[in-house]
Amino acid sequence: MTLKELEIQILALPSTEKAAIIQSLTKTINIGARGITKTPGVCGGEACIAGTRIAVWLLVEARRIGISEAQLLQDYPHISAADLVNAWVYTEAHPEEIEAAIHANEVA
Repeated sequence: MTLKELEIQILALPSTEKAAIIQSLTKTINIGARGITKTPGVCGGEACIAGTRIAVWLLVEARRIGISEAQLLQDYPHISAADLVNAWVYTEAHPEEIEAAIHANEVA
């Protein structure tokens, strides 16, 4: 099977299965990925990139308004592509939580 054939098959999968594949690949490629944490007293206990105060909802909202992953990595040089993958996987697994956080942090 070629890489292109594999890509076509993966893209045809439902989002949850794609997220599971990405999560699995991230674990095998970048064992040092920090993951996502929720710490009481840090960013209101919202999900953040581990070891930072960068909330997952903030990254999701930035992506929604058109900020690319490359730009996010440039804007936040202390996070990695694997951290972004972890944020997207977390978002897929907890969409209601992320939507509630976005709504709660909207500027009027």
